Amino acid sequence: MPSLTREDTAAGSRRADDGGAESRGRETRGDGRDLVCALEMELTNRSLSNKMDCVSCDDLLNRNCANSAEVSVPLSPMGKRATHMEGDDLCRLIDRKFLIEDKKRLCALALGTALVGILLMIIHAEICPYVYEPGSKVSLVTNCSISLSTGCLLILIIAFHYKDIRLFIIDHKEVDWRIAITSHRVLVITLELLVCVIHPVGSYWEVDLYANSSSAAPLCISSHHDKALLDMELLLSMLMFLRLYLVHRAILLHSKVLLSASYRSIGSLNNINFTFRFVLKVLMNKHPARTLLVFILLFWLTASWTLTLCERRTEALATSRMDTALWLIAITFLTVGYGDVAPQTSCGKGVCLFTGVMGVACTAMLVAIVTEKLALNKGEKHVHFFMMDSQISKRIRHAAANVLRECWLLHRANLAKGRRDEHRRHQRCLLEAIRVFRHLRLKQRKLRDYVSEMVDLPKMQMIMCDLSANWNNSYRELEQRILFMEQKLDELTRCFQQTSELLSEVLRHRNPEIR
Repeated sequence: MPSLTREDTAAGSRRADDGGAESRGRETRGDGRDLVCALEMELTNRSLSNKMDCVSCDDLLNRNCANSAEVSVPLSPMGKRATHMEGDDLCRLIDRKFLIEDKKRLCALALGTALVGILLMIIHAEICPYVYEPGSKVSLVTNCSISLSTGCLLILIIAFHYKDIRLFIIDHKEVDWRIAITSHRVLVITLELLVCVIHPVGSYWEVDLYANSSSAAPLCISSHHDKALLDMELLLSMLMFLRLYLVHRAILLHSKVLLSASYRSIGSLNNINFTFRFVLKVLMNKHPARTLLVFILLFWLTASWTLTLCERRTEALATSRMDTALWLIAITFLTVGYGDVAPQTSCGKGVCLFTGVMGVACTAMLVAIVTEKLALNKGEKHVHFFMMDSQISKRIRHAAANVLRECWLLHRANLAKGRRDEHRRHQRCLLEAIRVFRHLRLKQRKLRDYVSEMVDLPKMQMIMCDLSANWNNSYRELEQRILFMEQKLDELTRCFQQTSELLSEVLRHRNPEIR
């Protein structure tokens, strides 16, 4: 066997060191993969638990999406290695959270811009007869401000629907954006843009009319020479209140019902769509008086100012004043109508007609709210009906005692054979006592029938649960007894066998010939 040289020994030791280092590297990489897989499993669990509220999504994004090239995918329940769907779902949830926040912010900005435009229109209409002078540019500046707010509102509406389409694409797992452009969505966007683009533009035309005219006409909405232009500007000013449709969208996006993860999870399990109708029902259920009062006050002020705007170009100065308009809208809303003040224009009559319809609807809701507040709750009903039943039972006992007493008095009068008027008096008293007794029995029966109709579902459920629990316990006891009887029968069988064997052995010992 040849001897090993020093070079061979050094080469062998180097190869051994390299092999050991490689094996340690593989072990280290294996441990690193295990650690990364464990981290990925933890991130996946966190992402699944945060699907409803998307809490701490930024930290998870930095830990998962940024290092997606270095993180291995955990094993699927079937034992195969899954794809990066969990990380994509997490990134999709984070994008969805940001898009919802952007929609809320854009909706709030759009509502604020719409209110600013309406406020500028009101200021323009109110200070017009007092401030503007012939040839003044103040009206043009005011209308330019209204037009600028309208342009900003249109941009915000388009941006809101762009975010809504992106949210639709994310919810349906990156579908083509053309699928989201349905005919209904296009119609809704078109109607919103048409509603938001409406604003008075008469001042632009008025500048041209004044420039081409030799006479000085005041730049005021109530003193135009062109009746058609005045009517159109009046109509555009009134239609600007249609921008208040953004209020329901802002209430929906900023409501606690939509922001609560528990509401969304329970609603998705029960197939509940979180629309403005559902949010309004929740508000009317939680704060009915406050919600209805705010709506009535806003409607009262808006309808009153609209009525003054309609009545300004008439000769009747009474209905063009704000205090008179407030009085007229109030008595029309309450469906009283004293007749001391009446609108003169078709526009004013339409406003009063709409006010009367809304007054009837709000009165019905107010009656329902007051009825609900005055109604007894479940505990109060139980107490009230229990006390009424006890009182009626006591009166029935007294009535039965009166019947017996009158029967005894009538029997004694018959035995005494006294005056006939006394006999008739006791007969009348007996019949009256019987009538009172029957009336009280009928009243008690009606009361108990009404109480029996009040089905207490939780109580019935508890009773049924107790009955089912008792049945289960009885069934278990019966099974245990049957098992115990089977054991006893087995023991008896073994005893009979042993007894028969002993008898056979005893018989063999006594008679050896018997086999």
